[in-house]
Amino acid sequence: MRSSDAIAMLAHQVRTLLIQAPTSALPMNYQQVANALGLTPPRTIARVTQALEQLMEQDVAAGRPMIAALVISRRGDDIPANGFFQKAVALGRFPNDPAQHRRRYVEEREQALRAR
Repeated sequence: MRSSDAIAMLAHQVRTLLIQAPTSALPMNYQQVANALGLTPPRTIARVTQALEQLMEQDVAAGRPMIAALVISRRGDDIPANGFFQKAVALGRFPNDPAQHRRRYVEEREQALRAR
């Protein structure tokens, strides 16, 4: 299976997981997503990240809230890792100014929760 096919399949699985998860279980962290999907090393978090980026592209293209906003870093900030914000800026969904990212993220997460 090609890498792009594997990521597309994983992206579908991640979307399904996030849609079906109880609201009380969200947001999930990257490791929780990997564990819930039974991913094994190597590169489990990297694969989850690639799948989330693909979901971001799909959601922005479709004009939907980014379901990837329901996955956060376990660093304790209750926000995703920097790659999420970089991708959101690149996709035109978030402003360039990092000072606005947390506020914009909270809005996006709430929209994603309601839309699932």
